[in-house]
Amino acid sequence: MLVLARSPYITNQRVTRNQPVQFSHKHHVGDDGIDCRYCHTSVETSAYAGIPPTRTCMNCHSVLFNNVGYLEIVRDSYRTDESIHWVRVHRLADYVFFNHSIHVNKGIGCSTCHGPVNQMPLVYQVAPLNMGWCLDCHRNPQANLRPKDQIFNMDWKAPANQEEVGRQLATEYKLRTTAELTSCSTCHR
Repeated sequence: MLVLARSPYITNQRVTRNQPVQFSHKHHVGDDGIDCRYCHTSVETSAYAGIPPTRTCMNCHSVLFNNVGYLEIVRDSYRTDESIHWVRVHRLADYVFFNHSIHVNKGIGCSTCHGPVNQMPLVYQVAPLNMGWCLDCHRNPQANLRPKDQIFNMDWKAPANQEEVGRQLATEYKLRTTAELTSCSTCHR
């Protein structure tokens, strides 16, 4: 039974969701090079990365592809000031506290948890996002730490000496101790 609970069938890994608009991160991030922060404006300062308001889409789409049918939902949302009801892809249990800004500001890159979204026509959950997966990182965060100028680089690869670099970054970023990072109250509040 434990195998089933940790399987992609239960964790929803690799499952794409039908969205009101089939938004392609591959096109916007991969092809056009749009930085994560352009749409997810609060990722560095808030617990939530945020879903962009429709006006962010319209910054470009008032001019580009402004008459295509599949973007009518976006134009209608902009005209009526009614939010588009996106379907959440990455879902944690309600009893888990997760803060995007802490992770980003402590050197964890977007693709560490979200995978290579710059290659995803439709976003799906790459990691299981279960407690064991989170604890693996909290026990050894050095394996995933990046220089701050690489946090939003979807193509970043850890260097051969990542263990050494990670230790240095952990000191520089003033990471908490493993005991603090794995304390129940860190994520369960």
